This record gives sequence, structure tokens and C-alpha cells, in this order.
Amino acid sequence: MASHYCLGVSASENSTLSEAKSKKLLANFGFNFAIEQEVFDADQVAQVASEVGFPVAIKLCADTISHKTERGLVKLNVNSFAEAQIAVAELKAGVRSDDGQTSFLVAKMETGKRELILGLVNDPQFGPFVMFGSGGVFAEVLDDVTFASVPLSVARAHQLIERFSNQKILKEFRGDGKVNREQLAAMLVSLSDAFLSNDKIKSIDVNPVIIRQDGSLVAVDALIELASGGSHESKIDQAQKFSPSKRHFQSLFEPRGVVVVGASTHPGKFGFVSLHNILANEFGGEVAATHLEGESVLNVSCRQSIEELSSDKIDLAFVCTPASTNEAILQSCAKKEIHAVYVTSAGYAESDSQGEQAQAALAKMAAELDILLIGPNGQGVISTPTNLCAQIVGPYPPSGSISLVSQSGNFVSSFMNYSRQTNVGIARAVSAGNAAQVGVSEFLTFYAHDDKTRVALAYIEGVKDGTSMAKSMFEVSVNKPLVVVKGGSTQSGSRAATSHTGALASDHKIFEAVCFDTGTILVDDVERAFDVAATFATQPLPRGKNTVVLTTIGGWGVVTADVIHNEQVLNLMELPIDLEKQVSALLPSRWSKNNPIDCAGGETRDTVAEILSLLAKDERVDAIIFLGLGIQSNQARMMREGKFFPDFELDRIVNYHERQDISYANISAELSNRYDKPILVATELAMADQDNPGVVAVRNTGRLCYASGQRAARALSSVYRYAKWSGAAN
Repeated sequence: MASHYCLGVSASENSTLSEAKSKKLLANFGFNFAIEQEVFDADQVAQVASEVGFPVAIKLCADTISHKTERGLVKLNVNSFAEAQIAVAELKAGVRSDDGQTSFLVAKMETGKRELILGLVNDPQFGPFVMFGSGGVFAEVLDDVTFASVPLSVARAHQLIERFSNQKILKEFRGDGKVNREQLAAMLVSLSDAFLSNDKIKSIDVNPVIIRQDGSLVAVDALIELASGGSHESKIDQAQKFSPSKRHFQSLFEPRGVVVVGASTHPGKFGFVSLHNILANEFGGEVAATHLEGESVLNVSCRQSIEELSSDKIDLAFVCTPASTNEAILQSCAKKEIHAVYVTSAGYAESDSQGEQAQAALAKMAAELDILLIGPNGQGVISTPTNLCAQIVGPYPPSGSISLVSQSGNFVSSFMNYSRQTNVGIARAVSAGNAAQVGVSEFLTFYAHDDKTRVALAYIEGVKDGTSMAKSMFEVSVNKPLVVVKGGSTQSGSRAATSHTGALASDHKIFEAVCFDTGTILVDDVERAFDVAATFATQPLPRGKNTVVLTTIGGWGVVTADVIHNEQVLNLMELPIDLEKQVSALLPSRWSKNNPIDCAGGETRDTVAEILSLLAKDERVDAIIFLGLGIQSNQARMMREGKFFPDFELDRIVNYHERQDISYANISAELSNRYDKPILVATELAMADQDNPGVVAVRNTGRLCYASGQRAARALSSVYRYAKWSGAAN
């Protein structure tokens, strides 16, 4: 760490540095500020202004004054000695008794049509982040900012600049030159360096940074906020953290046997439903149950207690008993060497402070007994490799390679419902419940190295330990894709109103930055999250962003192209002349002759397959979206259901139409496998008519049939972002 720079003020006495002191500190790291002088004698201000050169800005400074504009303590465009004297008098009149020692800052006026804000905030959960965005008085109104974690390198600073949404402001603008990106990157890095140099810094606010006519940058205001504790160290207590082993997770996801603790003869009780779901889905191991009276439930002869279990192959206990009994149950599980316990019981931290204490005690006991505790107040666990369906509510998904973890049990069900609808299968699924001992981050760490998991999918609301969460997210992403839906906000608390940077650093924007840094694909709705995860699970990664849309229906091609343009991730490539000629040889002259390739109704029996083959084998094409599947089968359905079928040769034409759509689905999958290239097939019939032979055929190939070209394009954009982050794509 760099040597400490003197702040000139005690963090225990003040919450901010004056503008002059803030600038002095940042100037040590190469920050470029306007020419200015600090003056302590009011009678000398006008003379200093003359020496600096009119026009000038005159400001009243103090460590206790954070935002001067709101109090009228800034005078701009002061053009003469006389105006300077008037400005000083007005500023002196604005001094309050609690301002402490004040001074005047006299600065050369800088002008520019564009303004930026640069800053740094130390998030209580995830640590320090550099910020960049649109600046000036509208910084908080526009809320157009991006963040990147500290330490920040020059390369990552350029990435931060590229992520800024309003790129137009950085380019040539109304006769002014484009922004000097090298200077901007250096200023961003200097914020990171300044923070690391002194553990008293809580936030840094540099606003505005003016873009001069030639594109160079000059900062005209700065504010450094100090942390009262004077330390960058995390406040998260790691002393009681439980670190589950591979054996613990094997007991949970691949147990030799399961015992339902608290089985019930009542079909509406959790103790009945969970035992039913385990048995009905043909779990491959032993199944046992306990019942206080030792009754038989679903033909399982129950024991009265865990101690009475005769088998030594029970690795997982699924607990459906009241909270008051669970500590004793943990002790009994430990005696039987049961290493994973899933607790469905409510009445813990979600209820009241007493329940919170009971939950903490339960977690502490489980750790001491070397038991992996999941829940309480959880919905259940799924592991299709062993046909395990230990949960208190349906559904049970087809087997596949997506693994789920969620802080909401309902979202686990939602993802599994999508799985059943699309036939894109699930490997593992777990509802973390109250996460008394382990939560999303621990399951993500397991999924990172689980050979049954090809892609991880998580729903996250609250974050208790940002450091562990970010670490686990990165650990997954370096091994396989991670898709996250984020709801609610982290538990980072309110941020100081003295800092624009703090006000702009919303939990969502910080989490966006964490996802970018860790290679996590963050999406804003559950439907898209499953589309993206299913794409990762069933398609090869693209090697580049050149995308071709092939459509038999023009309108869908247009709106899909619009999505690609608006997402600004994929490239709707211009067809090379030779490729255009090859396509022209297969279609009538009225075809679109550009991308999207609109067949314009000119496709024959083999046309679609031939064009798909041309595109798939062309190394300049990285991905294909095919639209129009199922149209022929849709007409065939009407014929099949009509009163004339099968007469008038309708049976022959119906079969022909259905075979064509099936062949389109099969050739798409075959070409994708042969050339290791994503080919996404989309039709609204995936939702409107799931029995359409074309849709069924796509499902039978093990791939997702997208409900629209727009959804396919959005999913492909997310997949490409990960492919580029991981180095698989250029």
C-alpha cells in the first residue's frame, strides 16, 4: 500500500475535507484541476482574483461545508475587481457560526459544453468502487453512472468508460473534440490509488469534470468524505462462518438414503407431501421416516425417532417438525452420522427476535455437530442425477445441466416450471430458506466444481457478506456461466447525503459492477434468466458477435434486428458479397438481399436447410437465429382438426407440412453440433401451441425453442457477453 498522505483533519472531528484540501490530496495522484488559489484573508480575495485572471469563480470553503451550491456559496463568472469585492461580501454574509474556519477559493473559470462526474464509494458489503458518469448539477437527476471495483487498473478503467451508456457525450460534440480517454482513464485510476493510500477515506466526489473544447479534462470541484472509524476493513464477522465440505454437499445432493423427520398421515401436511414426492419420483436410495406414534405412511413403516433407524446409509434428514424440536433432532442426526439436514420449519428469523435467536442457536449447534444445515423455512432440494425430490411443493423437472439456488422458494418452482415447459432440464435445485448456516454463495461455490452442473442460475435478494458473495460468483464464472436475477436491495444501509457519489451508488448499480467484474450475467426478469441459462445449457458458446437472422416471416426478422441493434452487444453483420450471391441462387429475386435474410415466401422444400447450411459452415458467421418454424404445422393442425380431414389428400399434405417443420428443427441442431456454432430457433408457437410438431421436435433435440426472435436475441447477447469475458469469443 502507498504511503499515507496527510489529510489535515481528524476523521473523528469532521466528516469531510474542504474543497481545497480535497483537491490538494488528489493533485498528489496527478489529478488535473483548474488554476486556483486558497485565500484566508477576505480583503485579499479581489487582488488574488486579478492575478489569477478574470473571469474567475470564488467559493467559500470549510471542512464542514460539503455542497456549497445549495447554500449560495459559489460565485461564478466574476469579471472584475469590483465584482470580486461584491462577491466576497455576499459570501461572508453566508457564513454560519457552525462552519468553523473558512477560506476563499479563487479559481480560473473553465468552460465546456459537457460535464462528467468521477467518484469513489466504499460500499459496506462489497467494498470500494470507482464511479464514472454524467456530471454537473444534473448528476443525481440523470443517474447515468457506472462503477468498477478497486483496485482499478488502466485496462479496467477503459472498460468502465466503455460501459457508460451515454457514449455520445464522449465523442465529437457540437464542434468540440472527442474526450481524451487516456486522460480520463488515468483520472479514474488516481481515485483508486488515492483511496488505497489512506484508510480514512470513505468517498471521493469530483463533480463536475469539464470537457474542454479540445477534449481534455479539468476538474473544478472535489469533496473527500472521511470514515468515522478510519478503516477500510470489512465489518463482516467471519468467526462463526461454517465451511461445508464436498462430503456435506454429497450428503445433500447424492445421499445414499433420506429420512423424512415428522412424517404425517394427513395429505395436506409437509410431512406427508415431502415423503410422497421422494417416493413418487423414484429416489434411487433408501427412504425412511419418523412418526411419533410409529404409524405407516405411504406404505413406509415409520420409526418413532431417528435413533431407531436401522439403516446406516441415511445421509440426509428432511425435517418437517415444529421449531421447538429441531435442536434435539440435530443431536440425534449427529449420533446417526447424518451430515446434511434440511429444515422446512417456520418460526425462526422471519417471525420475530426470539425466532432469530433460536435460528442462530440452531446454526451454531449444526456447525458444532459438523452438520450441513439448509434452511430453516425452506422449500426443499432437488437432485435429478439421483431422482431426489425432497420438497414440500411441486414440480419435479426433467433431468439436465442447469443448477438452481434461490433465496425464494417460489422462484425455484418458477424455474422448474419453465424447465418442464421447455424440456431444458435441471441438475440441482435448492431453496436456501432463511440461510441460517449456508446460503447462495456456498451453493454457488459447490456448483462451480460440480460435474453435473453446466450453468448455475440464482435468485438473490439480500446480501449479508458481499466479499464472500463476489468471491463465489467469480469462482463459478471462471469455470462455467452464472446467471443471476437480483431482487430487492443489499443490506448496506443508507449512504451519507454529503456525497453525490454515495447518493448515486445504489445497491443495484454496485451489484451490477460486481457482476461485470466477476463475469456474472445479470438479468432483470425471471423469464429472461431462464432463457439465458437454457441457452448456455443447450448451445455452444459463440466465437464472435457476427449474427445472421434467417426468417420466413419478415416482421419477426425486423423486430429481432431491432433488439440486436438496441442491445448494442451483437453485430447484425452485413452479408459478404460472396455469401449474398450463394443465398440469391436459392431464393427468388424479391428476397431481402441483406441481414435479416427474409426468404419472402420463396422457400421450397429444401431451401431453409440449404441456407442454414451455408451460414453454419461460413467462418465469418458466429451465430444464427432462425425464425418461422411451425408455420406449416400450424396450417396442418387446422386441416387435421377440420371436417374434411383426411379426405381430399389432406392426410398427405398434413404429414408433409409436419415433416418439414420437424426437419428444420433437426437440421438446426445437427448443423449447430457439426460446426460448434449457436443456432437458435424461435417461434411464438413455443408458447401458443406447445404440441406443434416443429416445437416438439426442437424440444426433442434437447434445445430451447424460444418464444420469440426477440427473446432469442436477448439471450444470445447475454451468452456472447460471457463468452467474451471468459476468452471464448473475440
